[in-house]
Amino acid sequence: MKKLAIGIDIGGINTAFGLVDENGDLYAESVISTKKYPYEDDYKEYIDELCDALLALSQSLSFEYELTGIGIGAPNANYHKGTIESPANLWKYRPEDADKECEPRIFHIADDISKHFGGVKTLVTNDANAATIGEMIYGNAKGMKDFVMITLGTGLGSGFVSNGEMIYGHDGFAGEFGHIIVERNGRQCGCGRRGCLETYVSATGIKRTAFELMATMNVPSRLRSIAYDDFDASMISAAAEQGDPIALEAFRVTGEMLGRALADVVTVTSPEAIFLFGGLSKAGKFIFEPTQWYMEENMLFVFKNKVKLLPSGIQSKNAAILGASALIWQEC
Repeated sequence: MKKLAIGIDIGGINTAFGLVDENGDLYAESVISTKKYPYEDDYKEYIDELCDALLALSQSLSFEYELTGIGIGAPNANYHKGTIESPANLWKYRPEDADKECEPRIFHIADDISKHFGGVKTLVTNDANAATIGEMIYGNAKGMKDFVMITLGTGLGSGFVSNGEMIYGHDGFAGEFGHIIVERNGRQCGCGRRGCLETYVSATGIKRTAFELMATMNVPSRLRSIAYDDFDASMISAAAEQGDPIALEAFRVTGEMLGRALADVVTVTSPEAIFLFGGLSKAGKFIFEPTQWYMEENMLFVFKNKVKLLPSGIQSKNAAILGASALIWQEC
C-alpha cells in the first residue's frame, strides 16, 4: 500500500497543507485561514477547523494509502517538545489581557493534531528547519551531510545540518542566524535588538536599504517614484534587470552583509554547501554574485573556494508543504 505524509505550513495569514509521498510528489493540497483566529483563546477552534480540513483532504483521494505521519512547519516551533512557543504573529493575547503579555504562550500542537488522527506520529519544527529538511530529502542537498540553508523572505531564517542531522540545540531553538548582530546599534529589529542580520538581508531589509540609498545618492532611479507602502523587494529585482543604479547598489550592499556573515558561519560549521531559498533568492545573479564575492573575500584561508553557494532545489509554491512533510520521511 502506498505511504503518504501530511505536510502543514502554518503562516500568519494562511495555513497550507497537503499529502506528499516520499519522492516529493504532492497528491492533494488545501488551505485554511490562520488570521481568522488571531487570539490565544481562538487556538482550539483553529485546531478543530484545521483537523476537519485535514480529514476531508485525506478522504478525498480515490485510492487507499497508509498515513505515515504529519509534519508541521511553524514559527517558534520546538521540535523537542512538539510545541509552538510565544509566536510573534500567532494567537496573541487579547488587548484586554495586556497584563498577560509577559507570560509565555505555549501551544502543544503536535499532540493536539495527533489525537484527531488516532495518535499518528506528528512532528513540528520551525519553518526554516522544515525547508532545510525538505532540501535534504527532496532537493539539491541529497547525499550531503553538512550544509546550511538560508531562507530569504520577509525575515531571514536558517537551518544547519551537521553529520546528516539537524542542529536543534538543547532547547530546540538553535539556528537563529537572522538574529546575529552585524551592525552594533544598527537598524531596529522586530526581536527588540538592533543590528540583526535580517534587518539588512531580507525582503524588508533590502527595501530599507533602497530607501537609505535614495536618500544618500543623487543618481536617477525608477524606484524614486514608488511610495514606501507600495514598495516591495520584487520591484528592486525588476529595476536591477534594467540596470537601475540604486537597485544594483541595494543588492551589492545586501550581498556584502550576507557574504560577510556566511564567511563567519563557515568557520564554525565548515559546510559543504550553503543554499539560498525564498523570494529574495529568486533575484538570481543580483544576490548570488555579490554574496559569493564577499563570502570568499572574508573567508578564512583554509576554507576559501571550498564552500558552494547554491540555489534551493525545492523553490516552488509547494516548498513549505514539502519541507514539513519531509520531517516524517527523515524519521522513516
